[in-house]
Amino acid sequence: MKPAAFKRIVWNYYKEHGRDSLPWRKTRDPYKILVSEIMLQQTQVDRVIPKYNSFLKKFPTVKALSSASLRAVLLQWQGLGYNRRAVNLKRAAETIVKEFNGTFPKDEKALLSLPGIGKATAGDLLAFAWNKTAIVIETNVRTVFIHHFFPDKNKVSDKELIPLIESTLPRQGLGQTRDWYYALMDYGTYLKKAHGNNIKKSAHYKKQSKFKGSNRELRSKILKLILNKRRTEAEITKLLETSSEPVRKNLLALLSEGLIRKHGQTYTS
Repeated sequence: MKPAAFKRIVWNYYKEHGRDSLPWRKTRDPYKILVSEIMLQQTQVDRVIPKYNSFLKKFPTVKALSSASLRAVLLQWQGLGYNRRAVNLKRAAETIVKEFNGTFPKDEKALLSLPGIGKATAGDLLAFAWNKTAIVIETNVRTVFIHHFFPDKNKVSDKELIPLIESTLPRQGLGQTRDWYYALMDYGTYLKKAHGNNIKKSAHYKKQSKFKGSNRELRSKILKLILNKRRTEAEITKLLETSSEPVRKNLLALLSEGLIRKHGQTYTS
C-alpha cells in the first residue's frame, strides 16, 4: 500500500470516529500528558480515566507531585498496579523541579535523563505536548501498521515499523503530528474490534500474566497493608494467611525499589 492511500484511510476514520472525550487530549501541559502516558502503560484506558482525574486533582502540578510524600502518591495510585511507575513518576517530578526549575525540557536527550522515561515516553511528550515530529510506538500504532503492511508476517519488529512510521508522518511545519498519532491510535482500537487483535504478530508482544493468584497480587496486598498502617512481617503474614517466605521475599523487593521503608522490625511507606 502506498503511504498516501494509507494516510487517507487513517485520516478518514479519525474524522468520523475520533475519541475527543479522552481527558489527556484536552491539554498541552507536559506534566498532565506525562501522568497519562505513565498510567496508560500496561493499563486499559477505561481504568485510567478516573485515576487520571483523581490523581491530577490531588497533584495538579509537577511541583505539587514533587513535594508530596511517596505514601500520598502510592495511596492515590492504588488500583492501577505496577507501583514502580508511581515511584518513577514522582522521581521525574523531583528532577524537573530541582534540575530544570520546574519546567519540562523539550529535547529528547534531556527527557531521557528523567527517571523512568525511555524513548517511547519521550516521543509521546514531544508529539503530544509540543507537536514535534517524533516516533511514537505503542500497541495501537503497531496494530495499524502490521494490519496494512505485514498482514501475513509474524514477529514484526519495531525496526521494520519505524521507516513506515517516519514515511507517513505529516511534513514538519504542518502541526499535525499530535493529531496523526491520535488518529492512528483510534484507528488501531477499531481494527482490534473489527478484525481481531493482531498485536501477537509483533516481535515485542508479551502476554500479560493473570493477576489473580499471582505474586503481583500478593505484592499489591502487602503494599496496601503497609500503606494503611505500619506493620511487621509477622503481622502481614498473619493477615494474608500465607507463608512467611513469599512475604519476606516481596518485602525485600519493595524495599529495594524504594516503595517501602524499614524501621526496626516494622515496615512503613
